[in-house]
Amino acid sequence: MSPPRRGSGPQLIAYADRLCGDLAGLRRLLDGPLAGAFTGVHVLPFYVPIDGADAGFDPTDHLTVDPRLGTWDDIAAIAASHDVMADMIVNHVSDESAPFVDWLADGEGSPYDGMFLTLGAVFPDGATEDDLITVYRPRPGLPFTRVRTHTGGMKLMWTTFTPHQIDLDVEHPTGWQYLLSVVERLAASGVTLVRLDAVGYAIKRAGTSCFMIPETFEFVDRLAAEFRAHGIQVLVEVHGHHQMQIDIARRVDLVYDFTLPPLVLDALYRGDSGPLRRWFEIRPANAVNVLDTHDGIGVIDVGADPTHPERPGLLEPDRLSDLVEEIHRRSEGTSRLATGVAASNLDLYQVNCTYFDALGRDEDRYLTARLIQCLVPGIPQVYYVGLLAGGNDVDLLERTGVGRDINRHVYDSAEVEAALSTPVVQRLVRLLRWRAGHPVFDGTFEVLDAPDHELHLRWEHEPSATAVDARIDLAAATWTVVETTAGSTRELHEVDDL
Repeated sequence: MSPPRRGSGPQLIAYADRLCGDLAGLRRLLDGPLAGAFTGVHVLPFYVPIDGADAGFDPTDHLTVDPRLGTWDDIAAIAASHDVMADMIVNHVSDESAPFVDWLADGEGSPYDGMFLTLGAVFPDGATEDDLITVYRPRPGLPFTRVRTHTGGMKLMWTTFTPHQIDLDVEHPTGWQYLLSVVERLAASGVTLVRLDAVGYAIKRAGTSCFMIPETFEFVDRLAAEFRAHGIQVLVEVHGHHQMQIDIARRVDLVYDFTLPPLVLDALYRGDSGPLRRWFEIRPANAVNVLDTHDGIGVIDVGADPTHPERPGLLEPDRLSDLVEEIHRRSEGTSRLATGVAASNLDLYQVNCTYFDALGRDEDRYLTARLIQCLVPGIPQVYYVGLLAGGNDVDLLERTGVGRDINRHVYDSAEVEAALSTPVVQRLVRLLRWRAGHPVFDGTFEVLDAPDHELHLRWEHEPSATAVDARIDLAAATWTVVETTAGSTRELHEVDDL
């Protein structure tokens, strides 16, 4: 087996404070118990503050590491041995950020004048009812919040997500310069990948959905060029119809495969590979493959296009409804507590649940899902709660009332140590080490014919004379991997054999 290959191996995705306490702790974990399992790490927002209205996705200062986590030197130290992905919150900043507070106080006299988006900036002649209905928002209601300005008057600020996240005017020179300052700060600290958070909402035009419109793609091209000039690859985060993922993958380095998580669940629930196989035939290969993230399990990604309902999804409506209900059933109803109108900060496109609970804490099915994730072309990325086979944190949900917190447990060091000693986590780490070090994943991939209840996936890498042939029984959650190296073949049936 080769040593882990940076850039193509598995990535961990984690909040440093919720897994290891701080950035130094995250580095110790990656270099210690998890050595060899991950070639990269996506450190979820570590800017000031990490505990705002949206768990760090509403920075007051995008250029400073929250001192409770460490400094930019800690980011650089992790980058010395692992690929580091960081978030660029493209669409908005906190309403407590110094630039926004300054603009409210001084208006046109503020150096930040023009940086923030108002309703009037997009609709200078006013917005009709049809205009407002056409605007797509991932949450109920209209994306506007009233604020009082320095003159005592009121303005309607564009707030796509929460009232505390003020949308930027990224096309205004002041907004664009702000984004460039973030690019330069990330590059200076050794970040090699950046995720453009909520970029699909960044460009607004009157008379459109204001989501992933043609001008959005042009903006992504422009921003990606700035990152590439600094040697940084760009990952775009977009929840939407599966064709949108395919389209945007042609323009960026990496795109999330948010379609994979619900389709793998559907395949394991039903013992039917049909929709998953159809996705394999058309999905982009330059993908970050996830089963779980800091958000929920996507529903919109496999459904019909919400902006063009005539475009069908990968799952029929009834099958999609059954999938959601099965998640609730297998999680013993806890996911229902965190989803939809049951929780604040709700999203219309996801079910909030850990992946382990979504599979009823069935370890064999869980590891089968992870094997599929590791075998699909792209970069497998494992969320910290999923790495530790965590269950739904109902206590945290009850304390905060935020649905996504059910999958954002705060681990102390004793919990991490205990989880790492469990058989399911040890087997998962072994699987990740196999994926990280095997040269075959630099080769070619194909999906072979198989009965409906099976997946038959094959990798071959001629320079290393290696091949991996996997037959996965979705109904039974069992599998056989035939591994060939220089003419020698062995048959594997358990993760322990890897």
